[in-house]
Amino acid sequence: MHQAIDIEQLCHDRGLRITEQRRIIARVLSESDDHPDVEKLHERASAIDSGISIATVYRTVRLFEEAGILDRHDFGDGRARYEAAPEAHHDHLIDVETGKVLEFVDPELEALQRQIAEKLGYRLVDHRMELYGVRIDRED
Repeated sequence: MHQAIDIEQLCHDRGLRITEQRRIIARVLSESDDHPDVEKLHERASAIDSGISIATVYRTVRLFEEAGILDRHDFGDGRARYEAAPEAHHDHLIDVETGKVLEFVDPELEALQRQIAEKLGYRLVDHRMELYGVRIDRED
């Protein structure tokens, strides 16, 4: 379901100055089909440019997050993970044994969430759903 989002273009659209190191970090994020944490981003970016420090990665993801370019997730494993802020809403199912993150959209679930908000007297403007599970067919 993951579709590539051009983070470098989003930086340009929002008027962010894009240094070469930021460009590399943006490209790594755009090409990631997982939800990498800062250490994984640093590992991938420094493979392209060994001069990129982990501090630069931290500063860059904070800047991108503040600009609304990145979404930060905490999937309960103690590490903040990042993905390009999607244009289309999706939810997450996290495998608690492997840390794998599955993205999904369920129109019935979306409708139910709106109905619940309305029953409670609210118009839903946004939400985040994270489901945590273990595979049913795993070997014990």
